[in-house]
Amino acid sequence: MFIDEVTIEVHAGNGGDGCLAFRREKYIPMGGPFGGNGGRGSNIVFKVDTGLHTLLDLRYNRIIKGKKGENGQGKNCHGKNSEDVIIRVPQGTVVTDTDSGLIVADLKGKEDEIIVAYGGRGGRGNTAFKTQSNPAPNFSEKGEPGEVKYLKVELKLLADVGLVGLPSVGKSTLISQVSKSKPKIAAYHFTTLTPNLGVCRSKDGRSFVMADLPGLIEGASQGEGLGDRFLRHIERTKVIAHVIDMSGFEGRNPYDDYQVIQNELKSFSEKLVKKPQIIIANKMDLENAEENLKEFKKKVSVPVYPVSAMNQKGLDPVLTVLADLLDSIQDTPLYEEDQFEGHVLYKFKKEEPYTITREDNGDFVIHGEEIEKLFKMTNFQTEDGMLRFTKRLRKMGIDDKLEEMGAQEGDIVHLLDFNFEYRK
Repeated sequence: MFIDEVTIEVHAGNGGDGCLAFRREKYIPMGGPFGGNGGRGSNIVFKVDTGLHTLLDLRYNRIIKGKKGENGQGKNCHGKNSEDVIIRVPQGTVVTDTDSGLIVADLKGKEDEIIVAYGGRGGRGNTAFKTQSNPAPNFSEKGEPGEVKYLKVELKLLADVGLVGLPSVGKSTLISQVSKSKPKIAAYHFTTLTPNLGVCRSKDGRSFVMADLPGLIEGASQGEGLGDRFLRHIERTKVIAHVIDMSGFEGRNPYDDYQVIQNELKSFSEKLVKKPQIIIANKMDLENAEENLKEFKKKVSVPVYPVSAMNQKGLDPVLTVLADLLDSIQDTPLYEEDQFEGHVLYKFKKEEPYTITREDNGDFVIHGEEIEKLFKMTNFQTEDGMLRFTKRLRKMGIDDKLEEMGAQEGDIVHLLDFNFEYRK
């Protein structure tokens, strides 16, 4: 089964908890803190596997979770880092963050790999908090939560030449004659339901990859027919080859066919119509083909090459022309740099580490990624841990902000599932 788009959820592993321990050995008075740090949680890694040609595995594995890092232990023993979770994907996979709309990765190289979600760092044991003013800290830190991301994973086939055209114009027959690809060929529309790839070779020995894409119809870019799901595979091609039934066997005008496909390419992406194009006038062995070809050439400025794919006539010149075109085209990236995560320039002010809102019942609710992370990493089992948390809140300006918003003694403040009373 050919699957070229899935939406998944990835949860990187949480960091292991730091250990709260003290050294208690005979003849070693006041041994001090002895708790080790936790290990890092699993990263979620996407890695190219050239043996894969579909995203079928991800279709049945929509939620991917990493393992938590090992907890720290006494005697200053640090927890072990968890192994990364490797997700193997086909070459040409594009990963997009659905929340931000930014590209996480374009995995077009044979050895490409990228971390799509980072595991949380391990929490620090109480040994890490030892200072001159507090030589025996009675608190430790929980592991940092791993990243959670919602991703759209798309496969955009790597091909040099893309064959486009209406159904039953002979695209599958053409690619079967110029390569060893064996697509299904039959006398009805939409015989080709998935893209087919074939390696073609010109007479002088130059080779390139050609993609036979399922037939397009008017309105494909808006979901008609097989829809626009296969148009994405044309985005990577360097050259677009229109295959036109020049005989008009089905009662259509060849020029109208060409205009329909051009309009669908333009509706999907302006970049597609700017790619180098040629026209392959197929079925020249049928009646009316020669007359239609003369009229067709008067209306187009794109080079036209008459062929009969069924009879293997005129194919060698087409392969040579395509090889020449590919030699003259430089590789260009599919996406601009500012579409990728890490390349966005933020010109606005940095967001506050928290926001405070007031509910209708008078309670206050604190939100914010930074403060929520602090809460999740705090160990509330000791009084010192709680005291450290409240000091951090005060240092971040929570108390001042609540007072500014009119908080009174005894008002309830919510932070995730933790509730506390406001005290001046």
